[in-house]
Amino acid sequence: MSQRPALGCLFEVVETLVLTILIFLGIQTFVAQPYKVQQTSMETTLMPDQYVLVDKLTPRWAPYSRGDIVVFDPPETWASAGGVPFIKRVIGLPGDRVEIREGRVYLNGVELREDYVYRDGGRPQPTEPTPGGATSWLVPAEGLFVMGDHRRDSADSRSFGPIEVSQVIGRAWLRYWPFDTFGILPSPSHPELEAAPAASP
Repeated sequence: MSQRPALGCLFEVVETLVLTILIFLGIQTFVAQPYKVQQTSMETTLMPDQYVLVDKLTPRWAPYSRGDIVVFDPPETWASAGGVPFIKRVIGLPGDRVEIREGRVYLNGVELREDYVYRDGGRPQPTEPTPGGATSWLVPAEGLFVMGDHRRDSADSRSFGPIEVSQVIGRAWLRYWPFDTFGILPSPSHPELEAAPAASP
């Protein structure tokens, strides 16, 4: 009995597996990848052990916006042993001046409305600078100023300054697990900034 049919079938199976793996790796590298939330800094928007899908494709032609939730590689001095990326919200874009005054965030001189901030006792948690640290930042070209929604439990740009866009892995846009939390992550609008003048150096 000839073994050619059996070998041909085995070859097809291996070929299919290899192609499937290549397609999967291609999608994860260039299009989208899953991300498990392991930090508490985005509560209550995102909770630990929830899973989101990170869009790596559209940022190539659609720049990040204020309010976007992004996953990024933190500065080396803040990287964990496991190399876990950070997940935070974009507050300031290139050219923006971000300031913290009396527990509130100001962008180009305008108080930012932040309905997504973690609430203590029904009230939005105040935003405080790092003790002894800066209270005002000018976001450089190709930079983003990011903060967690849980301001008291977030290592973010208040501590390490604006991040580089090149550090960003992608935009978190879909929460898919647990299934009862399934849904697109909304990006808030900031009408209060529409008439804000551009920041000056």
